[in-house]
Amino acid sequence: MPIATVNPATGELVEEFAPLTKDQVNRRLARAELAAATLRATGFDTRAGWMRAAADLVETEAAQTARRLTIEMGKPIAQARAEVLKCAHAMRFYADNAESLLADQPLADPGAVRASAAYTSYEPLGIVLAVMPWNYPMWQVIRFAAPALMAGNVGLLKHASNVPQSALYLDTLFERAGFPEGSFQTLLIGAAHVEDVVRDRRVAAVTLTGSEPAGRSIAAVAGSEVKKAVLELGGSDPFIVLPSADVPAAARTAVATRTMNNGQSCIAAKRFIVHTEVYEEFVEAFVAGTKALRVGDPLDEETEIGPIATESGRRELAELVDDAVAKGAVLRCGGSAVGTEGWFFEPTVLEEVTAEMRLYREEAFGPLAAVHRVDGIEQAAALANDTSFGLSSSVWTTDPDEERYLISRLEAGAVFVNGMSVSFPELPFGGVKDSGIGRELAAEGIREFCNLKTVWKG
Repeated sequence: MPIATVNPATGELVEEFAPLTKDQVNRRLARAELAAATLRATGFDTRAGWMRAAADLVETEAAQTARRLTIEMGKPIAQARAEVLKCAHAMRFYADNAESLLADQPLADPGAVRASAAYTSYEPLGIVLAVMPWNYPMWQVIRFAAPALMAGNVGLLKHASNVPQSALYLDTLFERAGFPEGSFQTLLIGAAHVEDVVRDRRVAAVTLTGSEPAGRSIAAVAGSEVKKAVLELGGSDPFIVLPSADVPAAARTAVATRTMNNGQSCIAAKRFIVHTEVYEEFVEAFVAGTKALRVGDPLDEETEIGPIATESGRRELAELVDDAVAKGAVLRCGGSAVGTEGWFFEPTVLEEVTAEMRLYREEAFGPLAAVHRVDGIEQAAALANDTSFGLSSSVWTTDPDEERYLISRLEAGAVFVNGMSVSFPELPFGGVKDSGIGRELAAEGIREFCNLKTVWKG
């Protein structure tokens, strides 16, 4: 895949970029090694000042950055601005809290280990490689970079090849804010060259957000080198609606969660599991809301659904719909490409999806929803867990017993009750099963790339 910006709203090539040579990559690794030694020696106050300055830059440049995101991957401009501003919030969160999150933890009773004092301390690992996807070109990177840099690590970014302009913006952002040269650098390289960087002795760890196959590949390489890896992979999140739920609110939220970011979000609900008592009411409202969405130019402030980011992504969506319909699924709305320019796809709702259909098992990365009818809470939980993924989940009920039951039984990294799954800097983010290993954000995220050192004093 060439490293290029191709506008998904028009299909036009905007700009193509030459990949770095091996010598250029090596020089960047050398700069990163020097920066790691410098950054490790700085205090939290100094790093926090630089991080706040970087957040100021992000906010000041939000309009231009948002437009870049939209042109590169097609998200509606209003959502692009929201993504950029969310990045600034996360940067300030870690600037304000990194020192306390990484404070030494004294053992309450050191005598129990025959010591006068004992504690644990968090220290940076050094150079961390981040392999990042195109769907949130800023947010996915910043939610790694902000905690990593505040912990005293340095970052190398291998971004998706279809968002090179976003990658190059991030390449200079932190240095412009005052961080030492080499603290955060972009590597414009193809996927085939990532293994060499992971294996480089100077790289201490790797984090990847992306597909399950990509995660397995990177984890295998990191494991063979005995290096830490954090993986945030795919999701096929359940959205469970029970009879006590506020059904109109659930249906409105269902439309929003399934179509945010043009439906291209790992954490979006994709399987809507609805109790038979409220099934018809929910589906009618869900379909009506989906049909009402405005599809069009993502740079138009009124647009709610822009194009799929890649032509191959749109083709995969169409194949999932065709397979499901051919095997008996009921198409309630959408299901087709839109227009002759760009890679637009109608927001789509399917009913009567069964296990024989690809859509039952595969992650649909676009505005494609599968609705399932169930007769009880046990069936809802079983269907929700009948997937290889386990990223997040959403439960709609006003019954405390139902809430407790599902919180304890859903196999997922998160459960959102009466709301849509979102990520917050203040809460850990990540999944189980094929949705990944490790956590991002909150205290857990900043500690992932630290050496937890035990200190004992006699």
